[in-house]
Amino acid sequence: MMIYCVEDDASIREIEIYTLKSTGFAAKGFETAADFFAALHNEKPDLILLDIMLPDEDGTQVLKKLKKDPVTRDIPVIMASAKGTEYDKVQGLDTGADDYLAKPFGMMEMVSRIRAVLRRVNASSEQVVENSGIRMDASRHEVLVDGEPVVLTLKEYDLLYLLLSHPGIVFTRDQLLNQIWGTEYDGETRTVDVHVRTLRQKLGSASHHIDTVRGVGYRYKEDA
Repeated sequence: MMIYCVEDDASIREIEIYTLKSTGFAAKGFETAADFFAALHNEKPDLILLDIMLPDEDGTQVLKKLKKDPVTRDIPVIMASAKGTEYDKVQGLDTGADDYLAKPFGMMEMVSRIRAVLRRVNASSEQVVENSGIRMDASRHEVLVDGEPVVLTLKEYDLLYLLLSHPGIVFTRDQLLNQIWGTEYDGETRTVDVHVRTLRQKLGSASHHIDTVRGVGYRYKEDA
């Protein structure tokens, strides 16, 4: 699998690429957003490791462009930055990132996060899940609300799929973190709330199906 590393620090970029190649991945590095976008025209990677602080363009803006483009919006993205506050993490995840690494991070942690995201991407089944006007086709990674397509990020998709597959079952925020982000994810439950909010916005008239259970978590609420 091909991993693109967009990182302006040459020493960090080189060790990322070396580590990925030594653990069985193919990897290419890019110093600038311009070089990265040029490479996208020739090859679509399986995952992008994207630094926020780039010399020519902010990584968050790069992420927004990726998610707006139908060709690249489904490529999973892990953000990396020396900014490690909860606000920065939430901002990256809210923009559509699938995970967040705060610098300095260990190379084995990086590999573990990449593998966890790729496992979720490749774990699609043939099953079609449908309930109360929402239809999800895992084999096509497709979501329809009353017959109209809805574009979700990978995490939003996984969150909806889990809830839709277990209607009426209440999941705590910690359970959702563990099942969607992986047991190795050391994040805040605020991350779940951010993704629930954006998921509801995208579901539009069907947003009421993502039900908040006060003091506990979330569930999929079927029509009465």
